[in-house]
Amino acid sequence: MNPQTVLIIGGGLGLLLLVVGLAMTFLGERSVVEERLGRYAEGQVVSTSGDEAKKQRGSIIADYLERAGEGSDLFNNLSRDLARADLKLRPAEYIAVIVISIVAFGVIGFIISKSLIFAVLGMILGAFVPRMYIKRQEKSRLKKFDNQLSDMLNLMVNGLRAGFSTLQAMEAVSRELPKPINEEFHRVVQEMQLGIMMEDALDHLLRRINSEDLDLVITAINVQREVGGNLAEILDSISFTIRERVRIKGEIQALTAQGRATAWVISAMPIALTALLFLINRSYIMQFFNPETRSCGIPIIVLAAVMIITGFIATQKIVDIDI
Repeated sequence: MNPQTVLIIGGGLGLLLLVVGLAMTFLGERSVVEERLGRYAEGQVVSTSGDEAKKQRGSIIADYLERAGEGSDLFNNLSRDLARADLKLRPAEYIAVIVISIVAFGVIGFIISKSLIFAVLGMILGAFVPRMYIKRQEKSRLKKFDNQLSDMLNLMVNGLRAGFSTLQAMEAVSRELPKPINEEFHRVVQEMQLGIMMEDALDHLLRRINSEDLDLVITAINVQREVGGNLAEILDSISFTIRERVRIKGEIQALTAQGRATAWVISAMPIALTALLFLINRSYIMQFFNPETRSCGIPIIVLAAVMIITGFIATQKIVDIDI
């Protein structure tokens, strides 16, 4: 594949997107009020900014793809993952990001190596990079939320003992605590003010934040609403349990930090060494792909990749201690 072929493919994709955009210009647009209410009911992120609303209405291709995939399992799962990572993207826009990443990494791999094999490897890597980023953002946000959960419970307990209702206690959480927990409870309060039942609003919260501790808190609130009881006492007991769990998790993270770092270093060393040799002595690395030797070279590379991935996963499983 030469640079002219790459340019032709890129130009063809751009022309295709332009044709689709012009075709969708003649289609009607969804009501802004209906869209916002629907997103609240689905537990998604809603922006009340006028500028962002204009951007959403102007994304014609994304609107068309969103309607085409609305209600499907793929779009529901993508919407859930984007909400958990707190990314202001719709599923159709996320799919477009994946396509752009595939093309970009493929072009970069071809430019660096001048080889179609590395271009294909770059495209495969580009397909996984957005997913890896979302998972990392989701994990980081979940960790922050879990660390703030005990403070949230203490604030709710104090509010309930002072005479606040459950909704007023949640409003206090949305005002007083930092991100991300204040944003999530602000959405819960907004959904309840729109007329959504508290059970449904809390279910949407649990859909966005996949936390076992939060599941325990929501279950306690729902049970108390059904059978009654002292919610402040229940949440106080749960808060103590969560604080102890967070403390133990912190100690385990400190004790297993060396093992986790070792897994990353050992797994990255063969990849870094191969890349360095490719830059210094390309003919040596290309012996794996020559017609005379690739019947042996390619299986060796595949076997090495499988061993690296297996060793990394096994090491991570060893140091991953569930509490």
